[in-house]
Amino acid sequence: MTNRILDFSQSACRLRVRNGCLDVESPEGTALATIALMDIESVILAHPQISITQSVLGQLSAFGIAVVCCDERHRPVGMMLPLEANQGQRARFQAQIGLTAPRKKRLWQSIVQAKIEAQARVLEEFGGVDYGLSAMARRVGSGDPSNLEAQAARRYWPLLFPEEKFRRRDEEDVRNHILNYGYAVLRAAVTRSLCGAGLHPSIELHHRSPYNTYPLADDVMEPFRPAIDRVVRLEADGRLTAGAALTLDSAAKKNVIAAMTLRYRVVGELRTMLDMITRNCQALAASIVDKNVIYSIPEWRAELRKDVTRAVQDYVDVRNVRSTG
Repeated sequence: MTNRILDFSQSACRLRVRNGCLDVESPEGTALATIALMDIESVILAHPQISITQSVLGQLSAFGIAVVCCDERHRPVGMMLPLEANQGQRARFQAQIGLTAPRKKRLWQSIVQAKIEAQARVLEEFGGVDYGLSAMARRVGSGDPSNLEAQAARRYWPLLFPEEKFRRRDEEDVRNHILNYGYAVLRAAVTRSLCGAGLHPSIELHHRSPYNTYPLADDVMEPFRPAIDRVVRLEADGRLTAGAALTLDSAAKKNVIAAMTLRYRVVGELRTMLDMITRNCQALAASIVDKNVIYSIPEWRAELRKDVTRAVQDYVDVRNVRSTG
């Protein structure tokens, strides 16, 4: 299954592609790791001294792998995605363009309902109750005319981080730095899955901005954001207990990436977040092409809460990585 997220942020390295595998080498040419391209979900380039060629980028795209570039503070600032990942793309692009306003509103209604329900499950995990969010989700109408998404957010954030006053727009709060990193990783995964499902990430349902390249990804990722929120709360609690400062370091990144590779309970099954995203994008594509197909987003619940880092198996620290081939 394609589920490996490779984050190159700790030291300089060279990336090559040989025999269907991504080879990671030190600047001196020492082999560090070999990962099959078919196993990779996305590649995050964060260290300023990573060497990669156009040929490698082309082959990553050919395998449907998203490539995320970061700035000097390791914040994702750019993304390269495949645009020929599905043979039915042209028909689905046309179906996207032809969506009527009422159909877009109904699809957005499903997304908002699923997002608020996910927020309710996260609050229930930490506080024992959902604080009325599930009831709020049931009141969401077509297009969310009452803006219950915003109402739920105003209730959700102070309850998720009750120890200190939390404002989502506070750029000085480290929790927001970690959330933004996690959302960027999530957005890359969603955008890649949209392309794989034959949908164009620039043709939106709800989000609109002349400066937003992938508004559909911002639409579709909403029900999965609480998985990132949950891990940031766990990270903040763990650092507080240990008396350690909360920073966007490699340990925090590991835990954020763990949110994507951990297993969640969905309709009696255990699935990774990446699997849920892939299925969700395919379901959305089917509903866009055929108006008789109902778009539904199954409720998910976290299977694990404690010791998140122990579940991380797909994070690459090039200083300590071992060759897999």
